Amino acid sequence: MARHAEPITDAARAAEALARLFDEHEHAVFFGGAGVSTASGIPDFRSVDGLYSQHFAYPPETMLSHSFFETHPAEFFRFYRERMIALDAKPNACHLKLAELERMGKLDAVVTQNIDGLHQLAGSKRVWELHGSVHRNICQRCGAVYAAEQMTSRELEDAEGIPRCPACGGVIKPDVVLYEEPLDETVIEGAVRAIARADMLIIGGTSLVVYPAAGLTRYFQGDTLVIVNRDATPQDAQADVLVSCDIAQAFSF
Repeated sequence: MARHAEPITDAARAAEALARLFDEHEHAVFFGGAGVSTASGIPDFRSVDGLYSQHFAYPPETMLSHSFFETHPAEFFRFYRERMIALDAKPNACHLKLAELERMGKLDAVVTQNIDGLHQLAGSKRVWELHGSVHRNICQRCGAVYAAEQMTSRELEDAEGIPRCPACGGVIKPDVVLYEEPLDETVIEGAVRAIARADMLIIGGTSLVVYPAAGLTRYFQGDTLVIVNRDATPQDAQADVLVSCDIAQAFSF
């Protein structure tokens, strides 16, 4: 297909094009970011209204770092609890369509940078969570696992607001990849295998500026690259199909 594609801005045309592309390919993979969940009410990071445009005592990048977690645990958990967990959020049309496409045998896997678990809630089974999940919280001393609901209810917190394991007293850390931490090797390998095997890669709701996650797209060797994103990305010139409209509407087919 030709490069330098003209963006499709009409949601109905986008949905029609995406439906046709899924019919024409056998091993599609979806690679998504924060923009996939904005229609579910979860703010993204880098847009005008995103998390990084808001004002806090420390920059969000600082508060979401491993060193801040170690040195300012109370402030970390206050920010994490208030801004990073959205248990009331529901899957939107994009999540639901991707799960349906997987059930139909038209989608091999979802690779996501999101930590909200909405793909699984929608019914997707083959999901590679590059940055972990708020739904897993692990005691750093004994390895016991706790649910997100236990973190938000504050039932496990000590006097300083730091969640601690009832069994051993260890600090319970969310199973999310913070700044300064490496991605999980098993997850990376699974995502790379899926992307390398794909004949179509759909990149959706991501600015493609967060590495190493964004670098995984270089393993794609298939024939059709699709980018569905409201704003331009550094890889637009390589796309065969560009969609510049609301992603939930684009997947309403």
